[in-house]
Amino acid sequence: MSLVSLHNEWDPLEEMIVGIADNARVPGAEPGLFAVDYADMYDSPDQVPSGPYDARVIEETAEDLQIFADFLTANGVTVRRPVPTDHAARFGTPDWTADGESNYCPRDVLLTVGDKIIETPMVLRTRYFEPFAYKEMLLEYFASGANWISAPKPRLADGTYRLRPQDGQVLGELEPLFDAANVLRAGRDLLYLVSASGNRLGAEWLQRVLGEEYTVHALEGVYGGTHIDTTISLIRPGLMVLNPTRVRPDDLPPPFKKWDFISCPPLPDNDPEAPWLRATTWIGMNLVMVNPGLAVVDPSHGPLIAELERHGIDVAPLRLRHSRRLSGGFHCVSLDVRRSGILEDYGS
Repeated sequence: MSLVSLHNEWDPLEEMIVGIADNARVPGAEPGLFAVDYADMYDSPDQVPSGPYDARVIEETAEDLQIFADFLTANGVTVRRPVPTDHAARFGTPDWTADGESNYCPRDVLLTVGDKIIETPMVLRTRYFEPFAYKEMLLEYFASGANWISAPKPRLADGTYRLRPQDGQVLGELEPLFDAANVLRAGRDLLYLVSASGNRLGAEWLQRVLGEEYTVHALEGVYGGTHIDTTISLIRPGLMVLNPTRVRPDDLPPPFKKWDFISCPPLPDNDPEAPWLRATTWIGMNLVMVNPGLAVVDPSHGPLIAELERHGIDVAPLRLRHSRRLSGGFHCVSLDVRRSGILEDYGS
């Protein structure tokens, strides 16, 4: 029986991968990283503060991730962790070289849909070999009967990236590109954000791979930044959280227009002393559902917790002190591999 079985964002969790902070660093700002993450902050790549994160940040993040992993284990979830990597080592292709980043966000690397686990064609050169930290797990999942797929490895030529484009679309359409965190799953319907971390060709490739059993809904003109999970969070069938500065209910595809929604209130900064940040305060929306009635949310995001509780959702208040520096909340730092439940249609 396949160890990979996943149909949505909320069914009761059975197995999850949780990231690690070991050796996390800000890589050198090659053209892609600069265009995607820093072009609105700096004039040139030379200004990007590359290098290892402060030892205290790594230590505190490792502590927070371990507490999260222990919480999941206590709730009956099998927890897996990636293999530590030397992210300072340089690597490359015949076209370019780069250094690495972290294994903090497994959500970006792998996409689980049904019995499939897909290595995604991520948009940053600095993350090109990040899937290697999960190879032993992938082999085990494959041996159990999972359908292990790797997307075509992208070339990531300089022409892939558009610096400060007037239309807001940083990525060109030279090849399929997307991070797994551009996707949210709701049974037979998947939301796919066209943004600086996923292009239209990526959505088309994913639709062809998944086949007629699923519909990939490409959201365009909603948010040009990166991942979808600080713009939309799916809570349970018929309920979602929307970022009111980016998306309106009318922007959603037809299967989701009848859903109820929570308009996320403004969220406080949970890392006010950071010298520079890679994520906005909306990282607080980056929550993870343990089951349809239990969410993991940072306790500093009280306004969102109050809204969830008002809708009958219990909240486990766990800290992730440096989510803005490392650019990842609880949804980002975890990858659900198996949830109980069956494939359903939530849009009819």
